[in-house]
Amino acid sequence: MRLGVDLGGTKIEILALDSSGKERFRRRVPTPRGDYAATLEAVAALVSEAERALAARGSVGVGIPGALSRATGLVKNANSTWLIGKPLQQDLARVLGRDVRLANDANCFALSEATDGAGRGFDVVFGVILGTGVGGGIVVGGKVLQGTNAIAGEWGHNPLPLPQKNELPLPQCYCGRAGCIETYLSGPGMSADHLRATGHEKSAFDIAAEVSNGDAACAATLERYAARLARSLSGVINLLDPDVIVLGGGLSNIELLYSRVPQLWSRHIFSDEVRTRLVRHTHGDSSGVRGAAWLGSWLGSDPCG
Repeated sequence: MRLGVDLGGTKIEILALDSSGKERFRRRVPTPRGDYAATLEAVAALVSEAERALAARGSVGVGIPGALSRATGLVKNANSTWLIGKPLQQDLARVLGRDVRLANDANCFALSEATDGAGRGFDVVFGVILGTGVGGGIVVGGKVLQGTNAIAGEWGHNPLPLPQKNELPLPQCYCGRAGCIETYLSGPGMSADHLRATGHEKSAFDIAAEVSNGDAACAATLERYAARLARSLSGVINLLDPDVIVLGGGLSNIELLYSRVPQLWSRHIFSDEVRTRLVRHTHGDSSGVRGAAWLGSWLGSDPCG
């Protein structure tokens, strides 16, 4: 049995998969924000509950909104700030009494979609999260690529390519830099762009809905968004040359992106034809926790390159 835990900023979710990938158990609880010890206890309680319900012991993989430092083994780059600087992997192994695999939540999304989702059967998969933030994960040959600095796939904190006049001044990012892709392509980034252009405040979801109702201003905002996504993904394709790019997160449900972005990215890609496919996720919000479950199933070897 494979147990996956999605350790998010607002909720902690556990999922149990059998050997065929069929869901056997699912439960979520609120995250005890700001309390590290309580977070460990919550994860341990969920694992215990799942194993009691299924009368079986499982491997455990955990997706986190951050990464483990290669230098120290401690959590870094986490927007759940109470995890930063903590030996989370070691502490979870101690309280659960077994080895635990940890990976960035975007890496878990990519692993899930590469294993039995929209990227199944492809050798190089780039998984993209377009939501409150912008993240990414890379799977090559069925293994997550972490990189020597444990930041592989963090394209959201590259600068937006070729900034246009209407994209200046560069917006500040929470990471301390300015002009990050995340500041343009996240849901709040799309809302901020619409506000700058129109003086009206709308959520990304409202903007997408109003396009289908014929709102010209919202259609212009979405076109700018698609162009920025195309420019940003073209850099990924030029560098990584993936077989498939799988979109996840709330903004991945905007249907127009799957036709418009490939129309726009060709002009920025260093090839006479572009075979990379842009596809929607298969497992939706469950991809992160499913990826964590697949992560934990690698008992004899590391699923991360």
